[in-house]
Amino acid sequence: MSVNALVEQLIRPEIRALQAYPVGKAEGMIKLDAMENPFRWPEDMISEWQSLLADCALNRYPNPVAPEVVAGLREAMQVPDKYEVLLGNGSDEIIQLLAMAVAQPEACALAPEPGFVMYKMIATFVGIDYCGVPLNDDFSLNRDAMLAAINEKKPALIFLAQPNNPTGNLWAEDDLVAIIEASNTADHKGLVVLDEAYLPFSSRNHLSWLDRFDNVLVMRTLSKVGLAGLRLGMLFGRKEWLSELDKIRMPYNINVLTQASAAFALKHYDVLMQQCDVLKSEREKMHGKLSELGFSAFDSEANFILARVPEGKVARNIFEALKQENILIKCTDGAHPLLAKTLRFTVGAPEENIALYAALEKVLAA
Repeated sequence: MSVNALVEQLIRPEIRALQAYPVGKAEGMIKLDAMENPFRWPEDMISEWQSLLADCALNRYPNPVAPEVVAGLREAMQVPDKYEVLLGNGSDEIIQLLAMAVAQPEACALAPEPGFVMYKMIATFVGIDYCGVPLNDDFSLNRDAMLAAINEKKPALIFLAQPNNPTGNLWAEDDLVAIIEASNTADHKGLVVLDEAYLPFSSRNHLSWLDRFDNVLVMRTLSKVGLAGLRLGMLFGRKEWLSELDKIRMPYNINVLTQASAAFALKHYDVLMQQCDVLKSEREKMHGKLSELGFSAFDSEANFILARVPEGKVARNIFEALKQENILIKCTDGAHPLLAKTLRFTVGAPEENIALYAALEKVLAA
């Protein structure tokens, strides 16, 4: 039997049908494709951090519950002691834990689309059904369609990103409440995860909703504030939920270097927030400049802007032309019908954004 035949026999067909998560090559390029914080720490902060790492015991397993990190998160994000904190190797691992925990026969995960692709991918990984509900044309939640899907599919797990990726917008709170309440009725019980990955750039947070709803968890990450390389995500919620998820979490999932670095960074969280404030200011400048260049730029509460290309222009061509100018953005055209003719621009440092605008002027004039 050939290797291909063995693969077909042993690997689930839905896994074989997937494509691996795409990560573009970015060496030597201005990287505006992955919603990273472009700023380094101040030099004195870097020196202090490097000295701290010298004392890390790489020959020992890490503390399984990362108490310094948890304490730092509680203080920086004002998480009440009555709620538990679960850490993951990025938000991706937390999404996977959630999906694994509810993966009973006929279980379903549901999310609005276009949205974060890992919701669907991870549901497929763990063998549960996935239901994507299209947003309205203006990227608002289609409340009636969401409620109809909940009634029909009775999803065990619903992901609601606030703000949403790749659209960058927040959804109406009355729509969110209707979805949460529809997921906790006599006929249907479902867990709703509010994904606040872009919270540092948003005008709204929902941590207080843990008091308001029994079936809500809040998920966040440190990736967007400047710690993407550490891969640290977190889930906040009632002990009853998180103690079950903790049973399937790998015991040493947060390594020694990540724990030390995250605990240190959280003591300097004000520095990270100051950098985020700069990016919010740059976001407004970018929105205006894209509009001047003929793009239809959508309002954003994240550190990126989704924009529809000018009339007569082709999104993929602009994307490829920018790569020739050593600038990498995200081509969202083709990812979903609602994203036709769109590109997503991560907000970079001022000098990176200026380079982007110059390159766009050149590309559009060609």
